Amino acid sequence: MLNAPPAALAYRIIWSSIAMTLLSVLDQTPVIDGYSVADAIAATVELAQLADDLGYTRYWCAEHHGLRGVSNPCPEVMLARLGSVTQRIRLGSGGVMLPYYSPFKVAEQFMMLEALFPNRIDLGVGRAPGGDMRTAQAVAAGAYNRGEIFPQQVSDLIGLMHGTLPEDHLAHGVLLQPQIATRPQLWMLGSSEFGGLLAAQLGIRFAFAHFINAHFGQQVALAYRERFKASPETEQPYLAASVFVICADTEHEAADLEKAVDLRRVQMALGLNAPIPTVEQGVAQEYGVREQLVIDREKPRSIIGTPETVTERLHALQEQFQADELIVLTVAGSYRARLRSYELLADAFQLGRPTSTP
Repeated sequence: MLNAPPAALAYRIIWSSIAMTLLSVLDQTPVIDGYSVADAIAATVELAQLADDLGYTRYWCAEHHGLRGVSNPCPEVMLARLGSVTQRIRLGSGGVMLPYYSPFKVAEQFMMLEALFPNRIDLGVGRAPGGDMRTAQAVAAGAYNRGEIFPQQVSDLIGLMHGTLPEDHLAHGVLLQPQIATRPQLWMLGSSEFGGLLAAQLGIRFAFAHFINAHFGQQVALAYRERFKASPETEQPYLAASVFVICADTEHEAADLEKAVDLRRVQMALGLNAPIPTVEQGVAQEYGVREQLVIDREKPRSIIGTPETVTERLHALQEQFQADELIVLTVAGSYRARLRSYELLADAFQLGRPTSTP
């Protein structure tokens, strides 16, 4: 850090003196082979209730389309269900794929969620299609814009929710319902410099997807903090690192769970649209040289092991990113193992019921 800019170095000193680890959940509503989509949705509801009880900070639902292994195309609908069965935890989209939609309609949906669950709603937005391009065009009725107008869409969301749209904007002066006093928190999701720099320019919170891109995240995080500009949304930079984690009671169990992850990664590399492999399928699978290269290449995107191993690596990652928060994604070949992983993490990080959330 001898070459770090003064502002970055000052932040590192302050962060190190006050840092505490906030843990949150990112859920893709995975469909494990042999289970139904209804089972996967029920597992999401169960996990959200557990996360609420264990003291996790927020619970995000991802948006995907046309995939057999993940089953939530509409996080805003799922969040209404989860809000009705939880008490404290923040709920959000991780995220809404904004290029598909009207910013005005997205603002209405999340303002309604905020009205239902005040001071508990996050609106995370991204520009990825959440599926293949043919599916993307089907979702957008042939008008998927591939993210070209994404920066303007995010700017519109800020203006809509804070009443700062320019006078020449189409929606200026249009009543945005529901009219309430509080607002959802707005987040940018990204796995590259583009998302971090846009979040900094617009002055919103940023979540870096380490589980997608395990490289260069530190540089993206630093650039976000250095270039952050205060906005009506937030005055200070706030960074979360989203990490793929599986925590198990023993090294042997962790190794078996990792084999199911390996098989899933190989399937994805081969373009197979399939449910999440079971632990048994992962353990039984054998690989050739090509498949093993895929597995080795993808290893850095996961943190898998016992609580001691996982917490050590997570703390190191948090320090590397200077992250205010860690958002944990766990896709395992067993719903029971997924629940257990979050239990072990909560115990290892000594989570409790916080009196307030950032």
